[in-house]
Amino acid sequence: MLLLDGLLRAVLGRVGSAHPLPLRKPLRLHRCVVGLTLVLLVLASAPAAQGWGGKVALVRKYRPGQTMVYATEIRSRAQVDSDPPGLKNFFPPVPADLIMRQQNTVTVAAVQADGAADIQHRFDRFEIQTDLTALPENLRDPAKQAQQEFTQRMAGQTLTVHYDRDGRLVGFEGADSFLEELDAPVREPLRQMLRLFLEQLGGQALYPDHPVKRGEEWTQKLDSLPRGDYPFQVQGKSTLRYSGKTRYHGVKAGIVDYRFENSLTPALDSMRQAGALPQLEAVGMQLEIQISGQGQGRVLVALDDGRVLQNHSTLHQTLSARLKGKEGSLSPAAPPAKLEIRSDTEMDVEGNRP
Repeated sequence: MLLLDGLLRAVLGRVGSAHPLPLRKPLRLHRCVVGLTLVLLVLASAPAAQGWGGKVALVRKYRPGQTMVYATEIRSRAQVDSDPPGLKNFFPPVPADLIMRQQNTVTVAAVQADGAADIQHRFDRFEIQTDLTALPENLRDPAKQAQQEFTQRMAGQTLTVHYDRDGRLVGFEGADSFLEELDAPVREPLRQMLRLFLEQLGGQALYPDHPVKRGEEWTQKLDSLPRGDYPFQVQGKSTLRYSGKTRYHGVKAGIVDYRFENSLTPALDSMRQAGALPQLEAVGMQLEIQISGQGQGRVLVALDDGRVLQNHSTLHQTLSARLKGKEGSLSPAAPPAKLEIRSDTEMDVEGNRP
């Protein structure tokens, strides 16, 4: 969940006739030809999604050695409010704007017997831009220089990503070595941007379990338990709709529109090793956190093997935190302190053959 759960990690889609027409009626023949031509033009210019009928099976079929190149841009903006205002000082500065642009060459390295796959993601190009005004002035130039050096080193880096047979992200390796070079306020949001990108590229919670017809909807659960690299309990649901067919760079594709909502509850026990949580508890404060999100988008899926060809999505998240004093640490009459972080994220993914 991008900036919000990233902060917590830092903190805590031939016509013809066999019979000649009479020569005495050339005008009628001309009108027939013109009329037929107009009809064909109209049919040719109509959206392909309207021209193809029947049900389709949207299924991910991994093929060893298959390669795609994806150009991606993710833009995220965050705003932090707290009551009292000084509560923000317990947390690392949150970048108000964060932009990640990248080009990846994605290759299916291996397919397991159960249909799961290991995918190699090579960064051909990488760029990250952040608004550093939230940092102290004496830290801005060093942070900017570190980002530039990090961007240069990213070219040629490779992640090994694991997906199950339904395109769900199982995990990824190879990011820690370069992410650890960044400061926590940027490192964790970037880690979650990478996670979002990898989830969407794999088709997370996308594919129906049966052939679907145009206009049909289905739902997918987004529930998951905390794990080592993602200490959040997730509950949610995605509603998807098959909207028809089209062509994308000559490839027959299914159009899937989707919307979703979810909530995340951090596993605080796994987040005590670093960040502000131990400091808060040391002064007798109890932290309650909830992250809610909702979003929508459209994805184009190749009909031959279910690979994602294009994905455009938007996501809004709100982190709500309450700090309450434990018995004996604060006056019982004191109201709880509140923190709210809101973020808006847009993602655009365009894929093509190399």
